[in-house]
Amino acid sequence: MKRIGLFVGTAALLGLAACGTSGTPTPTPVAQASPDAPVAAAVQVPAGQKLVGKYQATGVQTYTCTANAWKGLEPAATLVDKDNKPIILHSRGPVWVSTVDGSAVEATPVDGAKNDVKGAVPELLLKTKAVRGDGLFGKVSYVQRLATEGGVAPSGGCTAGAQVSVPYKALYTFFAPAS
Repeated sequence: MKRIGLFVGTAALLGLAACGTSGTPTPTPVAQASPDAPVAAAVQVPAGQKLVGKYQATGVQTYTCTANAWKGLEPAATLVDKDNKPIILHSRGPVWVSTVDGSAVEATPVDGAKNDVKGAVPELLLKTKAVRGDGLFGKVSYVQRLATEGGVAPSGGCTAGAQVSVPYKALYTFFAPAS
């Protein structure tokens, strides 16, 4: 796996993760997807992988208007651990950065590995393009976006250059080679 430095603009995401005035991040509660929820065949991780983490995400999918149509620009989300503590920032790339150890993973969708979800962004299987650091994401090879809610682009036309951010939730799972 190729290791390269990842550039991540996290200022906006840090604000998302640390919103509130108490000084202690208070993540937005999210619907917890069942850990045993079935995963569509289209987004299954290939054999030979082991689960290294499963995290709930809350954020937005941002769209920009190009040629009178909404096109995906970037996600901005905070992922929380089982104690509802924000520990991962998700942004354009797509990239996930651990706020605990600074490791990062950048991934790209696997062709055809998509499961449409009514009223939500699709579930996806993504393959790692690059990693940074030896921490949480140092060996990640695949990422799944599952149990999606919301985040769909508005319907209809738009004004060139306009942007809109649509709230969404998802369950992200991270896998590394088993051996």
